[in-house]
Amino acid sequence: MTAPDLSAARDVGVLYTDHHSWLQQWLRARLGNACDAADLAHDTFLRVIERRRVAEINEPRAFLTTVARGILVNWYQRRALESAFLEALAALPEAEAPSPEQRYLILETLTQVDAMLDSLPPRARQAFLLSQLDGLKYDDIATRLGCSLISVKRYMKQAFLACLCLMD
Repeated sequence: MTAPDLSAARDVGVLYTDHHSWLQQWLRARLGNACDAADLAHDTFLRVIERRRVAEINEPRAFLTTVARGILVNWYQRRALESAFLEALAALPEAEAPSPEQRYLILETLTQVDAMLDSLPPRARQAFLLSQLDGLKYDDIATRLGCSLISVKRYMKQAFLACLCLMD
């Protein structure tokens, strides 16, 4: 390991030692669950490690809180999506229910699509959903959104490019 790598590892170790238990308690207060809090604290430190510039963090707890909030929002979104998915599955006849492996793959795909939709600007997301879910033509979408046909085409291009990125 090189000297910069050792220094970075030491910085992460100090950050972890000094703030891990505090972060886990902070998350537990929001979740009411020690196991989920431990998982999300772990995910927070993984995200910090990926950042690779721990020495530049001036306010560690503020930084960790910001990172943890983002992870917490994603966690709540995933739980809501999973809950809706399980409700939909419960409505299916048992013979048509997917296997546990298929459920996992479907849920992962739904999570990716949800994240992709969240990454789109609001108008692009709205145009895409009107097209794909409501089956509206571009002219009808333009009328509904009060914009030009060219704008709808630009929105759809953004959405389709985001979909293509999911395939990578």
